[in-house]
Amino acid sequence: MYTEHLRIPVGPGTLHLERVGRGGPAVVLLHGFGSCSFLWRAIAPWLAEAGCTVLAIDLLGHGESDRPPDASYGLGAQAEYVEQALTALRLGPVILVGQDMGALVGALLAAQRPERVSRLALLEPLDPDDLPGPAIRSLQRTSARAALTANTLFGARPLLEPLLRSAVGDPARMPDLLVARYLAPFVGNDGAAQLLRRAMAVTLTEVERQRLGDVTGRVLLWTGARSAEDDLAARVGRWRRILPMAALMPVTVKQGSALVAEDAPAALRSTLQAWVA
Repeated sequence: MYTEHLRIPVGPGTLHLERVGRGGPAVVLLHGFGSCSFLWRAIAPWLAEAGCTVLAIDLLGHGESDRPPDASYGLGAQAEYVEQALTALRLGPVILVGQDMGALVGALLAAQRPERVSRLALLEPLDPDDLPGPAIRSLQRTSARAALTANTLFGARPLLEPLLRSAVGDPARMPDLLVARYLAPFVGNDGAAQLLRRAMAVTLTEVERQRLGDVTGRVLLWTGARSAEDDLAARVGRWRRILPMAALMPVTVKQGSALVAEDAPAALRSTLQAWVA
């Protein structure tokens, strides 16, 4: 199916979007930290074939979107950039699917612009009270060790590769070629610095954190166990407290992973089919 590549000005820079399908309900896909719109390559065409107009967005500073040095990259700012892009495309209410930090961006947009988001799906969302999250903190510690040893020869790879490999439950889902594809936006002398700047921006202000409580409507929550000690019922209960006004619809899986679209594309397609319908 044909994919359109669009560039939409959003104030400090330009967002890159991939649009698949035309004429049906709009589904917006938001990636998480360390990934980009490429994450949705097994999901977007399938949703388009089901009759949707699908927009997979590279958040500002990620993928093929611009990286203006003076822009804000916080989660609240990202939500506003997405809203500006959807307004420029003259879209009405959209179905919004967000993964990892993209889930929080989507939740903020739903809270601040309830008329914009008709339905919201959160895939393994970051805990808003534990940002930037364990994976990014591990990346930052790796960066600190690399700085101490002056080991900067391989740029962003030593930082991002462990995060990517730990983000899937099945190692076969993250082969070397796929790692290289996700690393591509951070190739070059400035790649590691760019990645670390994006990591530092995975934040919420106190006002933004409180605004999450304004999310209403039906919210799909996909979450899975990362270890035998994980209590999924407690996690779902926590999200009910974070989104007290929403009708939370949990989908719990035995083996969780940050990159759901890579690790369990068939299961995710089945879930989203019912959700979109």
